[in-house]
Amino acid sequence: MTSSLKKLIRPLSVLSLSALMALSPLAMSAPQEPDVLLRDTVEGLTTKIDSRESYYKDNVDELETLVDSALKPVVDYRYIAASVMGKYFKGASPEQRTEFSKVFHDTLIGTYAKGLVSFDYARLDVKDSEGERRYEDQDTVYMDVVDTKGKVYPVAYSMRLRNDEWKVVNVIVNGVNLGLTFRNQFDQAMRDNGRDIDAVIKGWQPDVDLEKGEGDQGNS
Repeated sequence: MTSSLKKLIRPLSVLSLSALMALSPLAMSAPQEPDVLLRDTVEGLTTKIDSRESYYKDNVDELETLVDSALKPVVDYRYIAASVMGKYFKGASPEQRTEFSKVFHDTLIGTYAKGLVSFDYARLDVKDSEGERRYEDQDTVYMDVVDTKGKVYPVAYSMRLRNDEWKVVNVIVNGVNLGLTFRNQFDQAMRDNGRDIDAVIKGWQPDVDLEKGEGDQGNS
């Protein structure tokens, strides 16, 4: 796996981080099925970026703004950030929780935006949902990232329904559970910094080496 692919899917953490865009007017009027929502958003954002990669490489701030507005309706940043903090979330102050959510968001957007214009993908295929959900408010949407050589990288989005809106709450890329990996990294950083949560938040720089198969498996 190329280093540019790692930049694309590392945060989606989420995301991946896979391309997402803002909801269409139709989507805003009534909840869409999760697979339809992701397919619409993927196609919308990639359409805006395709053939303009060179421009956005030189105008990263504009790309980050585009990606941020696209991800905001479909990613539950606060939920993911709380999950990454894990057992330390309860002991954190409201200000620390808010600050980490912001840092996590900014890190995701920045890394993901760079990956979008550096990874040479051929297409992103969101698969149709199959069968009934085990829980009405939870679902998993699967997508294949296909590079220009035909190699397929599977992505699974964990989604939750809240207030009649489906949101991404975790991503598993090529078998690596990003949410769980980031949670373990946060825990390690807390131990390395003597449980100084402010220092951990300030120095937050998550990393997953998917090329070497490093990371955590299983459910978050």
